[in-house]
Parts: sequence; C-alpha cells; structure tokens
Amino acid sequence: MNRRPASVSRPSGDIVGRPVAIAADVPAGFDVPLAPHHKLIGRWVAARSDMDELFTRQEARRHIEQAFETAALDILRPFDLADLQVVALLGDDNLPPALAIFCHSVGQIDLGWIEKSNVLSDTLVGPVAPVGWRAAAYALLESTLGDVLPVFGYADLFEEVSAYYWDGATDDERARATLIEYHGEDPDVAYEMTLPSEMNARRPDYMTAKAAPLKDMPKALRDAIRRVRETHEAFKAAGRGGNAWWVEREHLANYIPGLEDSSHLPPLTIVPFDQFARELDDVGRYGMELGFDNAAGLCPLTDISAIDAWFTTLKLGTDFLLAAQQLISLDPMHRESAR
Repeated sequence: MNRRPASVSRPSGDIVGRPVAIAADVPAGFDVPLAPHHKLIGRWVAARSDMDELFTRQEARRHIEQAFETAALDILRPFDLADLQVVALLGDDNLPPALAIFCHSVGQIDLGWIEKSNVLSDTLVGPVAPVGWRAAAYALLESTLGDVLPVFGYADLFEEVSAYYWDGATDDERARATLIEYHGEDPDVAYEMTLPSEMNARRPDYMTAKAAPLKDMPKALRDAIRRVRETHEAFKAAGRGGNAWWVEREHLANYIPGLEDSSHLPPLTIVPFDQFARELDDVGRYGMELGFDNAAGLCPLTDISAIDAWFTTLKLGTDFLLAAQQLISLDPMHRESAR
C-alpha cells in the first residue's frame, strides 16, 4: 500500500469531480430504447423540471445524465478527503437499476494534526497538540468513518495480521508457536516476524492514550468534535433502507460479477503507515493486485421515491464526512483556535 497517494489527500475541490457514470453497456444509438435506469432517473429529473421540451432519445440520455450528475456533484464536491464516484448500474430482469458509490483512493488518510507527535516534532512546524486532544479526535474518527467510507482501523489490521502471520493467535506464546511450527522459525534466534506484543507496542500515543474531556479543549476543537458527533448521529438515524452509503456485499456481487475475486479489505485506512508499513503492505498486497473492496454504497432503485431517499442520505453522509474533514484540517494549537 502506498504511504499517502495523492488521490487520498489532494486538496483540490475538484477531487470528487469524476463524472457520475452511467453504466458503459447502455446503448447510445438514436433508435435504441432508453435503459431502465435512464427511464427511472429520467422520471425523477422530469418531476423536478418545468421544461416543456421534446428530446430525441440521445438528447434525453444526455439531459438525464447531466441533470443527475449536477445534483450529485453539488453534494459531493466539497469533500476532498477521498476520491469518490457515483455509478448508475443497469440491473437486469431480476435486478432493479441501482446507484453505487465507489472509492478510488488507496492508502492512509492523512490525519494532519492528530498524527503529529513529539517524536516527530523536530521535523514538523508548530507546537504539538496535547495527546488527550489527539486521542479524542482519533477515537471519534476510528469509530465513525467506517459507517460511510470503506476504511479500516487498527483492530481490523491486527485481525488481518493475526490470520496472516500467527494462524489467528493474539498472544505472543501462541504466535511464537505458530511461527515455529508453520514458518520454520528457529526458537533459539530472534524472530524476524512481528509478535503481537511488539506490534501493539508500536501504536503511537494518540491511539492508546485516554481521550481528554471536551471541557479541557479549546472552543474550535470542541465545536469540531461536536459537529462530527451530531452529523454522524443524524446519518445513523436515517437507517440502512435506501441509504446511499450502505452496501450489502453479496447483493453488489449480483450487479458486478467477479467481485468476489477481489480483496475483502477496504482501500482506505486510518492506521499510521509510519509505524505499520510492513503490516499494511502485507495485508494490502492482494488488494493492490486484484482490487480492494472499494464500494461505499449500493442502493437499488425501485421507484422515484428511492432516488429521493438516496439523495437525502447522500447529503447526510456527506455532511458527516465534511465535519470529519474539518476536524482533520483544524489547527487546535493556532492562536485563534485555542481560545
């Protein structure tokens, strides 16, 4: 896995500006009927338009795609923490059309001030925020980001490494026995492979320290944390039904054959690459070769109301992601923020 590919943290406001894609297998010929998802999304577009204009089929396709793309990108465009794309899936006789969200970024999300530590302070500009502040922000992101983005945290990495190295063991004694039995390690020499306690010991302070209470934080940081909590709660309250950011992997495989051959690992992580480069590279190798589980959402479209629900939850999820983005970009040690 890359340290931080440009697509993960590029600051451009156009990063989510990938075209909203209508599936490539939709015919574009003048006399070919509109596909099911064009018809359904077209009715949604028509219900929101006062235009009294006739279109050829080709013009209708273009108008439907442009109207839908504009509406979706107006919501997604401010978010630049990851590269997202909305895709309309054709479906078939047994599957309704669907809207899917995919993440094209791979690697570690840059956590900015949260990752900054005294260990690295000699190479970074500015004071380091107290570890309790950083621990609070990290714990919040770790517990919430995965509800919207395809991202994994330290517990997921440890589980993957345990299966990869130690046959599921989580303590040093059983892990060492596994290394000797299955990997031919010499019990009388130092082990080249990581043991659980050594891996856990490499976690930086903000991953293990106690989170500071809000009352001990500056107002800007308190407000940013509250905003993440509030937007996340609003998103969760919407439920999973018809949610733009919810996906059932088995159902997605019905729309995209061959998906089961890709890695089950999400493409993004908030585990720091500086401390866990080898482990991230090892567990991510299969995904780099055959693709990651990069779906962020799949919503079948049964009628126009399903599209309305999709847009409602798309906005709720994006509001949460923008709040998380604001928390990450905050400088709590700045004189104005620290008041």
